[in-house]
Parts: sequence; structure tokens; C-alpha cells
Amino acid sequence: MNFDLQKYQAAILELPNFEQLKQIPLQIWETIPSTNQKLWELIEQGEKLPLASLALEQTAGRGQWGRQWLSTQGGLYLSLGIACNLNLKDSFLLTLIIGWGIVTTLRNYNLPILLKWPNDLILMSKKLGGIKLETRSHKDRITQVVIGVGINWTNSVPDIGINLQSYCQNQLAITSLEQLTAITISGIISGYQHYLTVDREQLLKDYFAIFANLGQQVTLNGGTGIITGVTTTGELRVRIKSPGATTEVCLSPGQISLGYEEKT
Repeated sequence: MNFDLQKYQAAILELPNFEQLKQIPLQIWETIPSTNQKLWELIEQGEKLPLASLALEQTAGRGQWGRQWLSTQGGLYLSLGIACNLNLKDSFLLTLIIGWGIVTTLRNYNLPILLKWPNDLILMSKKLGGIKLETRSHKDRITQVVIGVGINWTNSVPDIGINLQSYCQNQLAITSLEQLTAITISGIISGYQHYLTVDREQLLKDYFAIFANLGQQVTLNGGTGIITGVTTTGELRVRIKSPGATTEVCLSPGQISLGYEEKT
């Protein structure tokens, strides 16, 4: 499988933030362990940011919390590195809002994608992709961030997954991996700029507009809870009812798994 750089550059020109996108070099790799890992290596070698790295196949791709990410040919495996000066406490909120940027941009192409907390892109209740954000910091400030994104394009997926080809077949408004790459980078930049310019309350309001889990029932410590939202730092808010009392807890990733149902 090949990646046509000229086709990618042409796709950039169709996007509203094309002037910014033209300033981001894209390095393309046939097969590497991880695009995030490759970007950190390039940064350590002195490469300037912003910089994007794309692999046609990953041999050691990882999602959040070290979970394996299957990265066979046909999928989008992309990382974008950005130099920044952000509050270290906001790294998780930044992940959510960059997810918002990607999803909002893809929805412009008639794709009813939603965000499943904390970092999954879902389509028709199945996993379309995911986001992994890694940072480097100095004192209490984030100085560099690498955003890794995987999206199922034409690659095979498990029962809990879906790819864009199977969803739309010949009616898809996105017609190539090169165009999907341009749109995804545009979405990352859109989400990042939104994070920089909008207050937290508005960020959460925008996030809730494409939040898949609002009102979902969950089991926690043997009890039943309802997801009511997300805090300004990105934690999941769950209301738990017990005889004679109602309490609300805030959960970080790792404290609860919202999962997917596999077909049998």
C-alpha cells in the first residue's frame, strides 16, 4: 500500500485551516513500531515542531493505558507533535477537546461519529478509532505534546470495531487515506485552537454535544450509577443511587471501563 503525498497536499487545500496545515511537515513510514514513539525520537534528534508522522503499518501500536492497538495496513496511524505552554493539570481535558475537534471535523462529511469517554471515536456504537496523547513537561507546564490517532479506514477490525469503508462503501464523502489524513490533522489543530481560545464551561458544553455516554447506566462497586457528565478536568461524573441517598462520584480513566459488547 502506498501513500500519495501530492494527493494529501491537494486535500489540504480543500480544508478551511489549510494555511496552518501547509506549515506542518508530514513524514511517512512504511512500517514502524509506533508513530508516537517515532515522533519523540525525531524531537530528541532536534526536529522542530509542529511535525506529523504517519505509518502505513505499526508493529507495536498502543492505545491509552498501554493497551495494544492493532495496526494492520489499511488504517490511519498518525501522530502530530506540537510545542506548547499549557497547564499540566489540563492534559486529560486537552485529550477530550482534541477528540472533539477530530469528531466535529469528520461529522462535516456526513459521518455520525460520537466520542466515547475517554478517548474513543465510535460509529454505529462500534469503535472507529482512538486517541492517545503524550506530553513532556517542565515544572507545572506542558511544553510538548504528541497526539496519536488511529482510525479504521479499510483495515480489518474485530467485532467491536467498524471501518469507514464498510460503513459507507461507495457513498463515502472521504475517498482516500490521503484525504482522511488531511482531515484528521485539520481536526487536531481545530480542537487544539478551540482549547486555547474557549473557557472550560464552553469546552464541556461543546464536548457534551457529541458525548456518547451521557445517561448511560454503569455498575460501580456493586451498585448502579448513571453517567451525568464530565468535570472540567475531564473526569467522568456518575450519580449513584442507594436506599435513602444519592451521591455523585468523579472517576478517572482506569477506575471504570465503559467497554464494548462483543457479538457472540
